[in-house]
Amino acid sequence: MLASMPTPSRASPYDAPALITTRARASVLTPDGEILSLDAGEAAALLATLPPPLLIHGPATIRRLGLTPPGQVVPWFDLLELFLFLFPTRSVVPTPRGMGLALGLTPPEPCEADFLLLILERMRQALDAMRDSREADTLGALLPLLSRAGWAWSGFIESILQINPGQHRHPYEALRVWRRLPRWEEMAQRPPPGSRPVAPAEARLRLSRILGEGAETRPGQADYASAVTQALAPREGAGIPEIVLAEAGTGTGKTLGYIAPASVWAEQNDGPVWISTYTRHLQRQIEQEVSRLYPDESERRNAVVLRKGRENYLCLLNMEDAVNTLASRPAPSFPALIGLAMLARWAEASEDGDLMGGDLPGWFGDIFGAGTLFGMADRRGECIHGACPHYQTCFVEHSIRRARGARLVIANHALVLSQASWSSLGRDDVPDEDQLPTRYFFDEGHHLPEAADSAFSLALSGLEAAELRRWLLGAEGSRSRARGLRRRLEDLVAGSPVLDAPLEAILGAAHGLPAPGWLGRLNGQDDAPQPAVPELITNPSEQFFQALRAQLEARRIGAQGNDSSECGLHPAGEALREATAPLDTALRRLLAPLNTLVERLKALLSEPDDALEAAQRLRIEAMIRSLRRRAIARVEGWIAMLDTVLDLQDEGQSAYIDLIRAEYIPGRPGEQDIGLHRHWRDPTIPFASVMQGPAHGMLITSATLRDQTPARKDDGPDPRQVEQSWHAAEIRLGTPHFIKPPFRASLLSPFDYASQTRALVVTDIPQNDLDALAGAYRLLFLASQGGALGLFTAISRLRAVHQRIAAPLDEAGLPLYAQHVDTMDNATLVDIFRTELHSCLLGTDAMRDGVDVPGQALRLVVFERTPWPRPDILHRERRKALSPDDPRDYDDRLTRMKLRQAFGRLIRKGDDRGVFVILDRRMPSRLLSAFPEGVSIERVSLAEAVRQIGAFLPRFDTGGIPHTGSISGIEADE
Repeated sequence: MLASMPTPSRASPYDAPALITTRARASVLTPDGEILSLDAGEAAALLATLPPPLLIHGPATIRRLGLTPPGQVVPWFDLLELFLFLFPTRSVVPTPRGMGLALGLTPPEPCEADFLLLILERMRQALDAMRDSREADTLGALLPLLSRAGWAWSGFIESILQINPGQHRHPYEALRVWRRLPRWEEMAQRPPPGSRPVAPAEARLRLSRILGEGAETRPGQADYASAVTQALAPREGAGIPEIVLAEAGTGTGKTLGYIAPASVWAEQNDGPVWISTYTRHLQRQIEQEVSRLYPDESERRNAVVLRKGRENYLCLLNMEDAVNTLASRPAPSFPALIGLAMLARWAEASEDGDLMGGDLPGWFGDIFGAGTLFGMADRRGECIHGACPHYQTCFVEHSIRRARGARLVIANHALVLSQASWSSLGRDDVPDEDQLPTRYFFDEGHHLPEAADSAFSLALSGLEAAELRRWLLGAEGSRSRARGLRRRLEDLVAGSPVLDAPLEAILGAAHGLPAPGWLGRLNGQDDAPQPAVPELITNPSEQFFQALRAQLEARRIGAQGNDSSECGLHPAGEALREATAPLDTALRRLLAPLNTLVERLKALLSEPDDALEAAQRLRIEAMIRSLRRRAIARVEGWIAMLDTVLDLQDEGQSAYIDLIRAEYIPGRPGEQDIGLHRHWRDPTIPFASVMQGPAHGMLITSATLRDQTPARKDDGPDPRQVEQSWHAAEIRLGTPHFIKPPFRASLLSPFDYASQTRALVVTDIPQNDLDALAGAYRLLFLASQGGALGLFTAISRLRAVHQRIAAPLDEAGLPLYAQHVDTMDNATLVDIFRTELHSCLLGTDAMRDGVDVPGQALRLVVFERTPWPRPDILHRERRKALSPDDPRDYDDRLTRMKLRQAFGRLIRKGDDRGVFVILDRRMPSRLLSAFPEGVSIERVSLAEAVRQIGAFLPRFDTGGIPHTGSISGIEADE
């Protein structure tokens, strides 16, 4: 229906009907000026008779109306598209209220369709103000392409800017943003930092200056800043870093508490402090806090740099390929053209080119198609570094060089551990991209074991092996733009024939990796393509993966899960052992020429300085790094894993856990990858090994380093329980693997949990009854009038509950959003939840940890069941290794930490009030020590929980949302 609408490139949005929808209702402002309130079906029928509407977030809007987006441009007037075009890096929440706030308007409650005209008028004024600015030239250059693609807003913008044909540069030139980006320049290497310590008084003084006069007093924040200074003291010996474990209760203000001493040390010693956290979203939260230290934007840009892996940034070479591909087609794909134009507009204004969690809106892919972003970053390790024509405008290279001179670098655990790991190998012949720091602050430190497990694990899977083949051989005839090793090396090989022989040997040996179509053959699809070359029918890697699949099918216990299944490797079956030897031989045939190629590239570097240009030298160094990291290290690890398949020793004596795992592939329903996986039994061993060399000082901090608050006696906390809780935390974090014991600090939360919170365990929800579970969520969310976060331990249950309660909550005026359901990223979902005070949000682990939603926007947290550790092979082996005397206590500790993290989302400010509910009557009392001292914890029925929520939480003028929560209402519902 929507696909048949005429293209309105010259239509006026002022003549369009305005539309705001929920899943249940729609507010429509007709072209005649009449505001209608309709149900979803009536609104969908009306839209078929009207011109294309004015709306916010078109794809989400028509999904809420039960319509399916067509596979072509839909000519609605989406205010999000106009906002992005005018303000490409300004943050906006993709709702009427969020957009109104971003434009300085006061949204009504509730927002009706006529509010969209106020938003449109505010943006028209902004566009009119741009008419004579340099910005107008950029806008005008892109408009011919957008108009040709049928973009709804092009005529509206042209009429305001009064653009004349031929006034601007060639349309496709407007997409070639890489020609207009600033170029970075090399700087002299930074000298090693000093070792001057930071006195506690200095840290306190800096903290007070950051906070300024009249700031909220946070008891313990200054004490915390003082404790952090111990991590900045000079180390006593090589490989003996100063370590601080600092647990700072929610509300302590730990971010500014460690930024203050870190900034003092960085300034006094002319060296960086790397602040590492667990997720990209949390990196941005820390970056926002740092703006209080450096309010001047130019100073902050020089002093603070946010670093991520290369795969997060816009690759200009990939973008050039996409632009050239479109320009060469006689009839370009119009949706792709609009998406590229918007991406070019953003790239020219972006601070750092960060596609994932940066200043590109998280809803971009939903509006312009995920395919627009897919492939725009270097996710396959294909970067050609110095050989790239955009090397000196590259966003990644720019951030690397800024980081070399920065005071504070905000990174993530994965990047920090990767860099430290490569440094620990001692390969000093090739300089790394970064000079390793000496001071590391690990925020969200309770996640370090998980980050270490991910960083130091290894997988020999079909996807991993096929990706290596693609990296070596390129696209092999497909439409992919993947560049193979020959293309990345072609100019070097032409100038150095000694490289040709190992290159040919590598490309030949790469055919032993999974060939195109391997996934269909692995999953037994009848129409799967067969290898074109006869000898590839006996592909050794594909035979190996088939043998892995057979052993998994034979040894799997229980029904096949929705996401993954696994079994132990040992003892390896005969069929698997027979399939191992050919693959081992094939991998060794690949490894030998890879090493030869690296040695010959190194030989080129040893030639006199005048024999190679500086760019060539940098290019060769980068290629050696890529070969080692992307290929050699991986193949060496795979060979070591295959040796384990043939090894009959007792697996309990090994430092590793080897298992076979099958996992469903995202976006490929019904298709599973299969692989042999290796994990460290204790992942903090390699963590300590790689960090003890470069680190002079480390802070590991979190609100939940320990699993519980020790019980208090009349004269204070029980010293024995305090010591036990710290000892367990140190074992989990791996500090016993370092030489010097850590300095411990614990700062309690300043909140009055006894008066600000309630904790309820609901006892009458049947286990595994999805209808009852959904009904409980609905009643609890209605009782709180929204502002509710629902947490789940399984994605399948989250989706099932969302399906059952989304419509009735919308009927009540409580919009429901959900991770793993809505197509926006987590950061955008949290922004919506924070802005829409009566909205509800469902999520899993990522919403449980580190999400900061202060104030009334979050007043209820509901956990669907006790978050026990997942009972998989890794957990089984690790609890035997890390808690051999009491495995149950190991389970309890992990579970209490998850409960503490979830409870910590609830109270973020001194005047917050909130209720924590867990819908699991089987939750044992020994886990209740996870909650802060003073929290009132009761086991109640669902009806009583609803009554208490209604009585405890403040009531709101919700603009028509019913005040629910009476027992009689619940009884009627039941």
